[in-house]
Amino acid sequence: MAATAETALTTHHFDFTLISVPFYGTIFQMKRAHTKTLELIFSRPVSANVRWADIEALFLELGATITEREGSRIAVVLFGQVQVYHRPHPRPTTDKGAIASIRKWLESNGVKP
Repeated sequence: MAATAETALTTHHFDFTLISVPFYGTIFQMKRAHTKTLELIFSRPVSANVRWADIEALFLELGATITEREGSRIAVVLFGQVQVYHRPHPRPTTDKGAIASIRKWLESNGVKP
């Protein structure tokens, strides 16, 4: 028996969370991994265990364009704005100041966990 699109969707479990992104005027489906990163960014006290790769993946999930700049800097274009961040090295975790800055930027554009 051939599987239809309807039965194919019902046989797989997709783990998504819906968030509202006012800039785009839509409700956004986000994978659980990105939702977890967003929750870590908004946690109090600020977490010291947020991987930079996870933050970049979250930016991309929200529709950002990321371009390389000088040294370890990257430019993130999202919400019609450009933010420049320093990609941490040699450790993969992001410092608390950068996380607070990212939280403030996301919050000012209506993104919340």
